[in-house]
Amino acid sequence: MVAVPKAEDIRRVLDDEGNVVPGAQVPAIPEEDLRALYRCMLQVRVMDDRMMRLQRQGRLGFYMMSIGEEATHMAVYALRPADWVFPSYREPGAAFFRGYSIREYIAQLYGNSEDPVKGRQMPVHHSVKRINYVSISSPVGTQIPQATGVAMASKITGQEDVAIVYFGEGATSTGEFHVGLNFAGVYKAPCIFLCRNNGWAISTSREKQTASKTFAIKAAAYGMPGIRVDGNDILAVIQVTAEAAARARAGEGPTLIECLTYRRQGHSSSDDPSVYRDPNEPKQWEPKDPLDRFAKYLESKRLWSPEWDKQQRAEIDAEITKAHDAVCNLPAPPVESMFDDVFEHTTPQLDEQKAWLMQQSRTKSPHYHH
Repeated sequence: MVAVPKAEDIRRVLDDEGNVVPGAQVPAIPEEDLRALYRCMLQVRVMDDRMMRLQRQGRLGFYMMSIGEEATHMAVYALRPADWVFPSYREPGAAFFRGYSIREYIAQLYGNSEDPVKGRQMPVHHSVKRINYVSISSPVGTQIPQATGVAMASKITGQEDVAIVYFGEGATSTGEFHVGLNFAGVYKAPCIFLCRNNGWAISTSREKQTASKTFAIKAAAYGMPGIRVDGNDILAVIQVTAEAAARARAGEGPTLIECLTYRRQGHSSSDDPSVYRDPNEPKQWEPKDPLDRFAKYLESKRLWSPEWDKQQRAEIDAEITKAHDAVCNLPAPPVESMFDDVFEHTTPQLDEQKAWLMQQSRTKSPHYHH
């Protein structure tokens, strides 16, 4: 059983009802940005519902949902466009907020000719070069030392770029977590380590991951601050990320942020959580829903209404339908594209391999309609 955290243990700006916590400082965010943040979170929610239904219909091979964790995606609001994002596989909102289109997103799920990564990754493993959103990788924790390396490169070259890396609490059990944080701590890399503690690493509970009271206190061993924040409070998430980014740019080094949230669905479309957790457990977290909480706050500022929300949902749903209809029957990427991007300039060996491949007979994939 994953317990609901006590309010006094974590940084909060909003309570569960969307009211500002007494004594909390509300981050200065323009009204149009507040609405844009809500809409982006809503887009993730609507997209998850639509894409999971497609997966269950056999249209998509795989999918992963973020229901209940959308506020953590919005940490990127506190960063600059040039900063680097190293995601796990449950932060699509971070890409959407930076400009990843719905059409590109769906094309990647199908791995077709419009897939930005040319069908080279499984569904949900996005990579968006133009927004510095580095390729998602399935092996747990590999993105952590990669983010440390990019942050160090920024420091060495005298730039002010910061790297943020998302990972689940399960990744703290890997060697990559140790080497990434240890190196960053020693050399004061401008890196933000954002641990999305959602209670479960597939079927492994938080209690089986660590004997530490929290994940945030692990920061002390690496010589950096550790902050525990309500991961369902979008304003608190943005606030602590902004503070960490300011520290990093000032040359003060990295920060570990533990965002307390909850994975209300299964790990992925391949997972049945009922075999390892109490089916009633997710219901305890429904009152802490990040969208509902933020909506109540926006309503108090006259920036949200049921009518406006309904309009946004309809617009997002229509955008998804239009994009899906445009890409769902596209052919696979050209087979010869597998030789692209290996080197800046092709080599005689690659040319030879490509020529051989193109001479082979072809079979049609049942997943594409030509």
